Amino acid sequence: MLISPEQLIGFLGAAMLITISPGPDNLMVLSVGVSRGRRQGMAFGIGCALGCLSHTLLAALGVSALIAASPLAFGALKVAGGAYLVWLGIGALRSRGGARVPQAGLPDESLARLFAKGCFANVINPKVVLFFFSFLPQFVVAQRGDASWQTAQLGLVFTLQAVVLFSLLGYFSGAVGAWINRHPGAGMWMDRVAGAVFIGLGLKLIASR
Repeated sequence: MLISPEQLIGFLGAAMLITISPGPDNLMVLSVGVSRGRRQGMAFGIGCALGCLSHTLLAALGVSALIAASPLAFGALKVAGGAYLVWLGIGALRSRGGARVPQAGLPDESLARLFAKGCFANVINPKVVLFFFSFLPQFVVAQRGDASWQTAQLGLVFTLQAVVLFSLLGYFSGAVGAWINRHPGAGMWMDRVAGAVFIGLGLKLIASR
């Protein structure tokens, strides 16, 4: 069964906000685009986004294993995930912003190599694994059945929107990077909004258990 329109809309809105909030991945995409060019930035960004598929698989398998072992364990995962989201939100609210995009030139690399580097950087990041295990189950509706399949669909939606947004970041990297460098405080306010979303999702998840 496919996820409901309500699940999709709520998840997609939160996922897009998280993706565009200043962070290591999107700042690296901007940096590559500014330093090496649009196509290079897009290749690196698409690689980063598609790296999320590995985390989606791990999250779906993990959710499936937990449900098979104990519904109580799945509930505990959701509570722990909610606490982690609250912790991320508090960190975002305390951020001072000041994100900057490096302008210095870097050695040339092929598009395939940049794509692979972006993918690898995402795949090996343990923080992204933990984030997926915390964030995706928040939008799983137990009454709709097959939580692992719902998790896989949500992860695919996250990956697809990241492909689109990171591609746009890479393509418009020059203009976006220059704007961020002129307005470093903008990152702080984006962190504030993302932090509020994280805390809201986390508290909702904890309260619903």
